[in-house]
Amino acid sequence: MTYDKLFADALKPLHDEQRYRVFIEIERIAGRCPLATWQSPTGPRTVVLWCSNDYLGMSRHSDVIRAMTETAARTGIGAGGTRNIAGTNSPLVTLERELADLHGKASALVFTSGYVSNQTGISTIARLIPDCLILSDELNHNSMIEGVRQSGVEKKVWRHNDTAALERLLAAEPCRPKLILFESLYSMDGDVAPINRICDLAGRYGAMTYCDEVHAVGMYGARGAGVAARDGAMHRIDVIEGTLAKAFGCLGGYITGSRNLIDAVRSHAAGFIFTTALPPPLCAAATAAIRHLKTSDEERRLQQRHAARLKQVLVAAGLPILPTSTHIVPLMVGDPRLCKQASDLLLSDYGIYIQPINYPTVAKGTERLRITPTPYHDDALIGQLRDALVDVWQRLRLPLANSLVAAE
Repeated sequence: MTYDKLFADALKPLHDEQRYRVFIEIERIAGRCPLATWQSPTGPRTVVLWCSNDYLGMSRHSDVIRAMTETAARTGIGAGGTRNIAGTNSPLVTLERELADLHGKASALVFTSGYVSNQTGISTIARLIPDCLILSDELNHNSMIEGVRQSGVEKKVWRHNDTAALERLLAAEPCRPKLILFESLYSMDGDVAPINRICDLAGRYGAMTYCDEVHAVGMYGARGAGVAARDGAMHRIDVIEGTLAKAFGCLGGYITGSRNLIDAVRSHAAGFIFTTALPPPLCAAATAAIRHLKTSDEERRLQQRHAARLKQVLVAAGLPILPTSTHIVPLMVGDPRLCKQASDLLLSDYGIYIQPINYPTVAKGTERLRITPTPYHDDALIGQLRDALVDVWQRLRLPLANSLVAAE
């Protein structure tokens, strides 16, 4: 058997369906957000990033960089092993206390990524609940889906953000332990969950709630705790999960909840027990970012202003964006080949990088460019992006929005 041919065969349908992923080599420039250096085929070029999940530019904030470098000089780089083997480094303990305080919970537990915190947290919590039934929103992230799968418990999927559908599933199992899984902000369409209504149903039918705030932490609420905080629902949610890798500009994931719940996950979760701890410099950097965003609203204010301005400008130009109330700006293409071509043209001809979003990240036929303005994408950059997009849409003969969508 020629094993290598099996791997080549596995790649063929990705190429055939125009959804093979090409990674663009880019080096972001500290102090010059949102600029980056693209290693193009003809040599280095300066480009403008419009698709980073470093939503507030905190990865380049002076307080964050200082915390990381000073801690690295003091402690070294790595954590030295798992927390059980090498001990728990002090910056990690401080970070978990900061996260618990951010979300108003008794305790927090940090993982190596947001993916791992969902995958491990959900699977462990569900397994620890006898006869647990998971009720999962149909658009939940792959990390949540994997957590459900690895739990081995029964699951039922409810229509996205449809609380009537959720209530029917809850009412059908009145006495059974239930765990409701949902995201506060869905990163591909930019819509938000009806959090208080979900919590109302959880209380009525005796269910636990688990909310993924990955794309909302740092971005919403008076202290950056997320959409649940903004909506006055944070205290009603049993488990809040988040990431340190997006608005906080670092790396890692976490869950927060009651002291017993967090201790039970810490004590039973293989994805936590057998994984090297987050390095001290990263923990210190994340803590600095969280502390800054707890007291500073300037980054959020500017980001929301620029997101609103961008939507206004693109709608006025007739470009087909999905209407959202959040910082996510999905620009719809609807074809994987054309989506990739649009992304390539923006990069090569205009010095603008926006990655194409294709299946399986989104459903086939809903391919898009996902734009995420930061506090540093000013009106001049917004105008440049609009002009480039209009030109690309004309060159590729892509459809513009109809008058109804534009009016929305």
